[in-house]
Amino acid sequence: MKKSAILSLIVALVFPVAGYLFVKYLSKDAVHMPKRYFYDGVATNTINGKTTTDTLWHQVKGISFTNQLGKKVQLSDLHGKIIVMNFFFSRCPVVCPGLTRNMKRLQNSFAKSDSIVQFISVSVDPEYDSAAVMRKYDFAIKEMKANIADTNVDTAFIHTENFFLLDSNRVIRGFYNGFDTLALAKLASNIPTLLLEKNKKSPSIFREFIPILPIIFMGIGVVFIVMLIINKKRIA
Repeated sequence: MKKSAILSLIVALVFPVAGYLFVKYLSKDAVHMPKRYFYDGVATNTINGKTTTDTLWHQVKGISFTNQLGKKVQLSDLHGKIIVMNFFFSRCPVVCPGLTRNMKRLQNSFAKSDSIVQFISVSVDPEYDSAAVMRKYDFAIKEMKANIADTNVDTAFIHTENFFLLDSNRVIRGFYNGFDTLALAKLASNIPTLLLEKNKKSPSIFREFIPILPIIFMGIGVVFIVMLIINKKRIA
């Protein structure tokens, strides 16, 4: 075989691997963010004759609460923090104590990161708790979509085992069973992941293609080899 043919064959075999490794290196910081849930509509924009559409993701309202110290607080006071939220009622004898313990464990694991994430437990007992808490009941249904995230929830009395994750824009990015250790581990890992999204406005353009990069570059290699064979036959 001629040296030129050998060189072409080497290029055909090495290029796909080298290309894959190169793109993988450039995409090493690309991560898969938790997806967004619940959209309110679609916005259409036309610029220079080109029309684009953007999904309007549901953004939880900045509702006001009274905290355990009797102080008025609201979600908009959190200044872009990531939020982990659950719903409970103080007289719950079985489920809520376990959820509270797990929420406390999560909070303790992020004790040194309290400037980026806020853990909130909302009481929803309409009979025992104050009238203000009644508004939190509507909040759980209308804003947090608790009856969609947990289809088994009693819509007459919100009592879901889920923990809800909200990004810094108060868009719901996940709901996790508060008694499932794997789900809680995923929640714990998704919190710093969302922080990366906050700091990196423009993630790598290769992120969406990483899973299929091997196929792409193998295809390129096959094309090179086929072209090499065709060219060799023409010369012969």
